[in-house]
This record gives sequence, structure tokens and C-alpha cells, in this order.
Amino acid sequence: MTPAPVPRRRLTLVQWLGWIGITLVLLVAAAVAIWRGDILKAGLDPHTPFQTYDPPPAPDYRSADAWVMRNVRADGAGSAAIFFLHSTTFDGGADWNGPIGDPKADAYLQRVVIPNYAGPFARAGAISLPRYRQASLYTRLTLRADARDARAFAYGDAVAAFDAWLAVHPTGPLILAGVEQGGELIDRLVRERVAADPALQDRLVAVYLIDALVAADNLSPAVPACATATSVGCVVGWSQVDEDNDGAARRRLRRALVWNDAGRLVDLGGRPALCVNPVSGAANEAAVPARLHHGAANATGLEWGVRPAFIDRAVAARCQNGILRHTELTTESFREVGNWADRRKARQYNLFYADIEDDTSRRLSVWQSSRPT
Repeated sequence: MTPAPVPRRRLTLVQWLGWIGITLVLLVAAAVAIWRGDILKAGLDPHTPFQTYDPPPAPDYRSADAWVMRNVRADGAGSAAIFFLHSTTFDGGADWNGPIGDPKADAYLQRVVIPNYAGPFARAGAISLPRYRQASLYTRLTLRADARDARAFAYGDAVAAFDAWLAVHPTGPLILAGVEQGGELIDRLVRERVAADPALQDRLVAVYLIDALVAADNLSPAVPACATATSVGCVVGWSQVDEDNDGAARRRLRRALVWNDAGRLVDLGGRPALCVNPVSGAANEAAVPARLHHGAANATGLEWGVRPAFIDRAVAARCQNGILRHTELTTESFREVGNWADRRKARQYNLFYADIEDDTSRRLSVWQSSRPT
């Protein structure tokens, strides 16, 4: 005898609603996972045209409040005066350009940027680091005209700070350095102010454009790329990408913006990018083996004046198609950490910390030896 079929239980309304809710949650979670970056980036968009934007008040560089560091000298430091422009620390939101003294941006500057990127210059002389109305992180994630205008706006503060700094350093050797956004601003400052002034050219030890992508043919013949490790009055600059990440290298070149003669940011457009290897100190494409590497450091969180522990002979580097391709350190302290925004700023460690220290010391010695006693 065939058993009677078991009747199917129909889902109740509550069960239907429960399954629909679970499905919606899964769809939302999948969408967030796929478009998370776009969602977070949109949250940093000021949603105001730059032409109608009211920027934060300008800093007064006669005041100590306009400087994070002003003529700070470590024990035993050299004779150079160092002008340093920091990288992007302000995420964005309502503002295209960060206000002076933003607490979150200042905390990131003090904890990450100064120890890792200003630190290598401490032994060369007295460091001055101005606050400026930096373009927000959002402006570096889009190629919109508004974002370009915001990045160009920051240059006005860079010039004002530079003039104030020069006024108290009328003689002696000079070093100019900048990281990421700061490096781009220094690039323009050198071409428009230093290269046009023979007296400043004569005082220039070197320029350091760290993790900044600039057009090689934009450099002035008066302040060229450093041809050798002992050249002075020249530029050491590079933009770095892991040697295994070809896609990132192509994207960086494709999205690069550089200054034109009118002070506008335009596409690099296939022009050669500057690359001076920070390990060898020379502008060529020769591969530099890891055994010549002076030392990487994660100095995040260290107080000023405390030298970090170095990992030396660890990073091989080579300039290739305008990008510094390097081996990656895989130890825990050299991994990307922080939130989504922090991971899109300058790295929270410096693969070439000791190399920059050595480079500045060497070039300063060469500059001093070329001066009359």
C-alpha cells in the first residue's frame, strides 16, 4: 500500500519576512564589500564646487602657532637649515583644504609623518616644518578639476612659509624636503623660487621629493636631478611601488598630476617621471642590491630625537620607467595598518630612512668642502 504524501508546510508571513530580511542583509553586505572604497571616498567629498568654497583662515607664519617645528635642532646636528613640507594628513569631508590645527590631522602628523619622514633629516641641521592648508586626502583620490584647484591652493601657503623661513636663514646651507603632497609643492617651489635665484642655488645642498611623482623634464637645469651620490644643488626624488605590483605602477603613472608652467596640475601624459634611487643616490636605472641598503625603519609613535631601530641590507631597489621598484619587507612592523583612509596616505614606515640620513650627511659634507674656509 503506497503511503500518503506528506503535505508541505507553507511558510508563515513572519517566516517569509525573515527570509526576505536575511536576503537583503546579505545583498547589502555584498554591495558594501564590493563598493566599500567608493562609499568611503564619497563620504570625503565636500560636495561644494571649489570656486564657491570658503577656505579656512590663512596661517600667519610670523606666529609660532603656524609651525609644527621651527628651527628645531638635535644634539650634534649639522649646519644646514631644513625646510620640510609634510604629506597629506587631513582626510576631507566638508573642506577641500584642511584647517590649521585640525586635531585628527595633527595627531597623525605627530605620530606617523614626523618620526618617519622628518626624522631622517634631524642630524643634518635645524628643521622647520610649517602647518599649511593642505589639500585633503579626497583630492588625491579623484582627478576632478575641483580637486586640482584645491591642491594648487595649498601652494600659496608653501610659498608664504618658505619666505618667512628664508628671512631667518639669510646665509648657510639649505635643504628642502617634502613627502607626497609636500614633495609636489616643494617641486614647484624649487622651480619657481630657488632655480630663479643664483644666491639660493649656491646655498642649496639638495632637494628631497619623497614618494612624490614629478615630471623629469620639468626640472630646471639650474637644479637638476642628482646624477651621482656626491652631486650637490640637485634633486633626489622618487615614487615607490613594490616590484611585484605592476598594476599599481601603471595606475600611478596613468593618474599622475604634475605642474605646468602656469601653475596648474595637468596629466603626466606619458612624459618621463623623475626617479633618483635613494639607496645609490644616482639618477639611473641600475639595479641596487639589498646588500647596499642602509636601513628601513618603522618610527611611528617615537618621540622626536629618538632614532629608530633599523633593518639594513634588506631592500633592493631599481628605477624603472620613472618608478622606484623595490623588494617588500614582510615583517609585521612593515605591513599597512590603520583604517581605509590611513592606508591611502604615505606609508607608516620608511623603507629608506637610514639611506636618506646617509645621503644628506654626504651631500652636506661635499657642499661644505667646496666652500672657502
